[in-house]
Amino acid sequence: MAVTKYLEEDLYKDFKTEYQDDAEFIELEDDDIEEPRTFNSISNDDDILQMYLKDIGKVKLLNSKEEKALGRQIKEGKKSQAELGLTEMGCEVVDIGQCGTEMIYFATAHLGLDGGIMITASHNPKEYNGLKLVRKEARPISGDTGLKDIEAKVMAGELGTPAEVPAKVIEVDIMKDYIDHLLTYVDMSALKPLKIVVNSGNGAAGPAIDELEKRLPFNFIKVNNNPDGTFPNGVPNPLLMENREATAKVVREEKADLGVAFDGDFDRCFIFDENGDMIEGYYIVGFLAKAFLNKNPGAKIIYDPRLTWNTIELVEEAGGVPVMCKSGHAFIKDCMRKEDAVYGGEMSAHNYFKDFSFCDSGMITWLLVAELLCQAEGKMSEMLKERMERYPISGEINSTVADAKAVMAAIEEKYGSTGEVCKMDGFSVDYPEWRFNVRISNTEPVVRLNVETRGDKKLLEEKTAEVLAVIRG
Repeated sequence: MAVTKYLEEDLYKDFKTEYQDDAEFIELEDDDIEEPRTFNSISNDDDILQMYLKDIGKVKLLNSKEEKALGRQIKEGKKSQAELGLTEMGCEVVDIGQCGTEMIYFATAHLGLDGGIMITASHNPKEYNGLKLVRKEARPISGDTGLKDIEAKVMAGELGTPAEVPAKVIEVDIMKDYIDHLLTYVDMSALKPLKIVVNSGNGAAGPAIDELEKRLPFNFIKVNNNPDGTFPNGVPNPLLMENREATAKVVREEKADLGVAFDGDFDRCFIFDENGDMIEGYYIVGFLAKAFLNKNPGAKIIYDPRLTWNTIELVEEAGGVPVMCKSGHAFIKDCMRKEDAVYGGEMSAHNYFKDFSFCDSGMITWLLVAELLCQAEGKMSEMLKERMERYPISGEINSTVADAKAVMAAIEEKYGSTGEVCKMDGFSVDYPEWRFNVRISNTEPVVRLNVETRGDKKLLEEKTAEVLAVIRG
């Protein structure tokens, strides 16, 4: 099996995370107002946010007369504070207004800016806020590429002085250019009038969906489409079981062809088939990989170690090169650039595209799925049924434990000499008919388990229970 593997240092062990330990933003919490200004402990209060953005503007990494794109998910009150904190230190701001995180990625690269800041807490509750930071070409600012440097300078008080004349703020509407770019990923002539339920979760996706609606032949049934930072219909996290039914119910009632649900800042989307069943992100990776390889023969495809067999098989059958990379957006993006991969996907529903500055996009993902559905002339459930039966999975199972390191040691002792071991991301073991991956959460005493088999659902249940017994004692 010709599988390339890629690994770097664990950049994120000290940081809170957006989704299953993929550190993407700095959290800001109301309860932390009285705590020291560390990256793990920053207030949601406007004054503290302004002060923090001033600190970011003062350090050399984000200083000088560079231009930064600035966007926000919903919360209007943060705009003036962010602009003031940056411009006071001489950093020119290109304000693109309310947007999704991927629009910051797009604006930073498309407008040739020096960096970008997205004010968002993604799918987290309304009490939270945070920042996602990128540099030129929308490259992530992560633990080894600036985030820790910023923290060190702020904590050491190594800050500059305000500029004699504050820098300017330029308001730019990038929506048209962004929508134009999204539509380059699909063959418009192949699209058919599908009925699609779209649940924006009262997050930031609604305005983009409204603009796409004008250009596409689809019949949209829009749910929770208006942005509302109070999240009156629940937090925009489609992974929560109680939130899935909001989309699934409408899909069934409307007899829709497809359902799409976004998280708050819409860098991830979750796909529902015509029966209202949510499709695991793992299967979407292989689905899209095959489509990209049809257009890019021999290309490299990035995947993460948690679930692998379906992706590897589809990529190799299509003549591509599967490249394994540690999960987490900064790892994946860096790996894609180094490998010049055309596409990368994680089971967590983050999908990355070479022509989108190697960044993740929820909008591109669902557009590609819809295009494939139009071309297949079948039902969504039928398109993935065979793959789901061929490689059934447990779904990610989280266990709260007293001592996560001790649990990992017990797992390694029991399974470490019995199969093919990989420690790229947690602890994985492959056997002829089944495999599993266990990982420790970076932020809480939780161990995460994923199991898959070669078409044997009974074995899946047995081995899942077996590994869980070790984890839970």
